[in-house]
Amino acid sequence: MPIRILLADDHRLFRQGMISLMRTREDLVEVVGEAETGEEAVQMTGMLRPDVVLMDIYMPQKDGLQAAKEILSRFPGVAIVMLTSSEHDGHLYEAVRLGVAGYLLKNLDADELFELLEGVTHGEAAMTRSMAMRLLKGVAGRMVDAESGEEALSERELVVLRFVANGASNAEIAENLSISINTVKSHLKNILEKLQLANRTQAATYALRRGLVLPREK
Repeated sequence: MPIRILLADDHRLFRQGMISLMRTREDLVEVVGEAETGEEAVQMTGMLRPDVVLMDIYMPQKDGLQAAKEILSRFPGVAIVMLTSSEHDGHLYEAVRLGVAGYLLKNLDADELFELLEGVTHGEAAMTRSMAMRLLKGVAGRMVDAESGEEALSERELVVLRFVANGASNAEIAENLSISINTVKSHLKNILEKLQLANRTQAATYALRRGLVLPREK
């Protein structure tokens, strides 16, 4: 059976071109629906349950990454392949973090697109060698940053991180260090940026793994 495709892109001309292209390989793919906004992509996925959503990033209402996150949460059996003009590494990393099945650029060759889409149905990642190399380099770079990030923290930020590891609230940290809660929040923001972490929980986990905990009072 052909791979059932939902096209999600806000450019009608691009969607029409993709439909024409896919009609040349009706043995392999079938376009079952179109969406021109991220919100519409989520709704259409729920109604049509396609095998694959080919999703652009730059769309109104919800962008492609926001829509992908919701679709993967609500419809885990649907694979998402980002098909975009964005070469921004941050978009690539976020898409992979969300669990998409692939990340492709719109300048992709048609034959390669069909080959990669077929691979998705067999559990393979739809990603060109150049994008895979960028992803690997990015992961390696982030690992180095995480290892060296601790050295980039100021003395006060390191103290705040230790309080976080001990489960202290912002108010408790502020009271112990005689600073305002807003200053604590500012320190936490800097800590997350320097350590390439997403939230307070990850910061606490990092600190615990690195042994950055305050000694317990006897």
